[in-house]
Amino acid sequence: MMQIESRHRRVAILVLSALVFGSVSSLAEESASDPERAAAETTEQPTQVAHALVSEIIDLVLAELSKQGVEKEAKIKALESIVFSKFDFATISRLVLARNYKRLTKVQRREFQELFKAYLSDFYGSRLVDYVDEKVEVKGARLEERGDVTVMTKVIGGDVDGIAMHYRVRNRKGSWKVIDVTIEGVSTVSNFRSQFKEIMIQGGPEKLLETLREKNYEDANTE
Repeated sequence: MMQIESRHRRVAILVLSALVFGSVSSLAEESASDPERAAAETTEQPTQVAHALVSEIIDLVLAELSKQGVEKEAKIKALESIVFSKFDFATISRLVLARNYKRLTKVQRREFQELFKAYLSDFYGSRLVDYVDEKVEVKGARLEERGDVTVMTKVIGGDVDGIAMHYRVRNRKGSWKVIDVTIEGVSTVSNFRSQFKEIMIQGGPEKLLETLREKNYEDANTE
């Protein structure tokens, strides 16, 4: 239930580790962007800004994951500080719920965001030990409809050499954030959207929240 079901799950663990770590408070409205970055956005093209953002995230995350002799919890905390403002979790939550987002009350939306992020953190965080020094090469960026930018990357080395990963980046209130990661054509947002849709059909918002609560409880008690 609620997992990326594909042969390249290990790649998902590597690249989505940046997506899923961070305190629940990061789901709140993002703070103002760094002044230097904001100034650069006035002169650079969207593809350039998105390319630089993804490159920065990858470099910082892989540097932390490749450190030797560091406890897993310490790595998680380091990743929290790196990606705190790099991913738009509010938008990601709306995208995975799609039309069902309006069926949730404001209180339920807040709880969903917290439960969903906790689920992702438990699932990927417990698998950080699988990382074995792959590299990620940024191949380029293309402008999409509605102003989004897709940044194309590829894994170099290891048993997943050549796997393609695309980061979807969006400008929200003047700040560029990652809103999705696609691995070998499988969108993380779309993957969870289809699973959440089925749960909503079965029992509505409360069934979805109950399912996430139960799953998080199970994960917390099997570590």
